[in-house]
Amino acid sequence: MENFKILDYLYSLDISPIYLNTFGAYFVGLILTLISIPKIIRISYKKQLMDVPGERSSHVSKVPTLGGVALFFGIVVSTSIFATDLGVNYSFFLSAITILFFIGLMDDLLVVAPDKKLYGQIISTTLIIFGSGIMINSFSGLFGIYQIPYWLGVVLTLFVFIVLINAYNLIDGIDGLASGVGIVISLCFVFIFYRIFDYSIGILAVSTIAVLLGFVRYNLSNKFKIFMGDTGSMVIGFILTFMAVRFLYVSENSNLGLKTGPVLLLFIFVIPILDTITVFTIRILKGKHPLKPDKNHLHHQVLKLGFNHIQTSIFLILINIIFVIVAYYFRNIEINKLFLIFVILSFSFVFSLRYIVNKKLKNKILL
Repeated sequence: MENFKILDYLYSLDISPIYLNTFGAYFVGLILTLISIPKIIRISYKKQLMDVPGERSSHVSKVPTLGGVALFFGIVVSTSIFATDLGVNYSFFLSAITILFFIGLMDDLLVVAPDKKLYGQIISTTLIIFGSGIMINSFSGLFGIYQIPYWLGVVLTLFVFIVLINAYNLIDGIDGLASGVGIVISLCFVFIFYRIFDYSIGILAVSTIAVLLGFVRYNLSNKFKIFMGDTGSMVIGFILTFMAVRFLYVSENSNLGLKTGPVLLLFIFVIPILDTITVFTIRILKGKHPLKPDKNHLHHQVLKLGFNHIQTSIFLILINIIFVIVAYYFRNIEINKLFLIFVILSFSFVFSLRYIVNKKLKNKILL
């Protein structure tokens, strides 16, 4: 009864339900994450559910890897209460992220073959496409292409989901980077979806920010450290991609007047995209399998400059923010010109970083 009195009191203040849902989603997601992570850490230590440092590891001691459980829990509960109208039947959305949650959990505990993770991503994406009709159906004039056939839209949407989910997973290599970049991307979607009055997706973005903030508090801790693992990176990567495709779908099927959506998303997802392109290109040029792990990620390059994990994460997050600011400033120019700006800035950043790193390593050898 007391809870109902509190709700009645809040509504009597004539506070907009949008504000109540937004703040409710944020605080529920944040509090659930902060409460559940310590319990997950204790269980992980008790049952030895830990990541053991290897050759490529950036940590030197065993660390729990089940932070994704708390992220999933916080998002599911907060969105189930405050954001069930996601432009898609909520049961399809919940089913999709639940599939990825269990595949990620099995991978964190037992290791799952890459092809099985891929099948899970395809099934989850298919649920969203055919359960909602939300998909990429236009290039908005990029390369002179506008509307595309339905079958190509399905294939392209599958491709975008798989690429971005795995690109987000690839940047989860040092403390704070994946969560920090996820917060920046989610903040962009909060701004976008509240501006176009798509409040449920905006609330989903708010919930994502909340759980990532709760997670990063422990991810950056020395005493109670935890990783999000594949469970977290796949679930968060899927949600970020879902919001991206929803934005493209809405921008093409409404009178927003925004015709640069596809390229704006390149700016928003710049760090995961550049990291994936850079790593795959280097591996292929060296004659290695593109999926074979190495230390050519952007964060590895920055670490070689002498920065620690937190400094490296902050640096790359700031680069992501700079790209977002540039995209916002040039958002209304012709889409192919905006794409050219993205390409120039991206190449300039990647080549400058590698040049500085190689120069420093050569100087070390000479000394």
